[in-house]
Amino acid sequence: MGAAAAGDDELSAAIAGKAERILVSVRVRPLNAKELEIGDSSDWDCVNGTTIVFKHPPPGERALFPTSYTFDRVFGKDIGTRQVYELGAKEVALSVVRGINSSIFAYGQTSSGKTYTMTGITEFSVADIYHYIKKHADREFTLKFSALEIYNEAVRDLLSTDPTPLRLLDDPEKGTIVEKLIEETLRDQDHLRELLSICEAQRQIGETNLNEMSSRSHQILRLTIESSPKVYAGRDGSGTLIACVNFVDLAGSERASQAMSAGVRLKEGCHINRSLLTLGTVIRKLSKGGRNGHVPYRDSKLTRILQPALGGNARTAIICTMSPAHCHVEQSRNTLLFASCAKEVVTNARVNLVMSDKALIKHLQRELSRFVNLYWRLSSSTLGLGLGQGQGWETVIHILRY
Repeated sequence: MGAAAAGDDELSAAIAGKAERILVSVRVRPLNAKELEIGDSSDWDCVNGTTIVFKHPPPGERALFPTSYTFDRVFGKDIGTRQVYELGAKEVALSVVRGINSSIFAYGQTSSGKTYTMTGITEFSVADIYHYIKKHADREFTLKFSALEIYNEAVRDLLSTDPTPLRLLDDPEKGTIVEKLIEETLRDQDHLRELLSICEAQRQIGETNLNEMSSRSHQILRLTIESSPKVYAGRDGSGTLIACVNFVDLAGSERASQAMSAGVRLKEGCHINRSLLTLGTVIRKLSKGGRNGHVPYRDSKLTRILQPALGGNARTAIICTMSPAHCHVEQSRNTLLFASCAKEVVTNARVNLVMSDKALIKHLQRELSRFVNLYWRLSSSTLGLGLGQGQGWETVIHILRY
């Protein structure tokens, strides 16, 4: 096989995509001040880099709940966010510079450390993306940024001061899109930092009994990267790569009795729990290969927007955060159940390549020529067309090429 044909095969394979499972990690934070104040104990132990165990379960519970859980990565209380990023998110996040959509989620109960974890992962990812861009001066990069929150099932643009909820629309090519969502073209890394600060200031937060700065909305930060060679390179090297990475900080599930919620906080908690319940249902359905029929993506704004990241064209990493405290054992088990289902979900990420007109024409010419050659060989051997050393078909190929 010639170099051109080999290049086409690699291109076709990349475009076709690769099936892989969601990368799932669990991060256990230390006991916080409130838990230490009431003398709570730590019920969970990270015995190695992939396994977490429940310590000293009552005899009656041994048959009801697993005592050991295994994931791609498990991070104990002494592991910093840098290491969580390096082992649990970096590879997935940096897929975006190679033209592959990616998403990083933080999931867990309220006060378990999701926002703290996602803030660090976003910061490290952005730094590595800009480092990659500096090292690849042969390509032209354009970066665009958008941000939204889902608060009480209403979608709001975090880059706008207008509180009017945004509508979700169905696009036949792009899937679900958010109407009128602002997308800023970035000047540099400092510009992105400014926009992230705006998002942080605008996001809905509030105090609960469990957390003085509790996130009351789901936040989705999206960075879209387009890149193309500065000089025409021929074959598949002249296409434009277009992909996005989502940094998703989910609001935490909470029990009203523990959070001491009332009024506005209770309403917020109900919306949060309802959307997370839908997310859990979607994950369970997908973990079984969708064999149970309909997957209810449209039952919440969150799952509708994130449908490609959950079971479509994206590489996905989920970091489940949890408290080790005994008072949160039920919520921690729910988190681990969600994580166990998520690690069975398969996505099919592919390179999003928009080829230049010249490269596309050459690619199609080679594909058509190979098809005609194959057809001639099959016809000559099975139907006995007697084309006299293929002269007739060579003429056809020549016409198709030029």
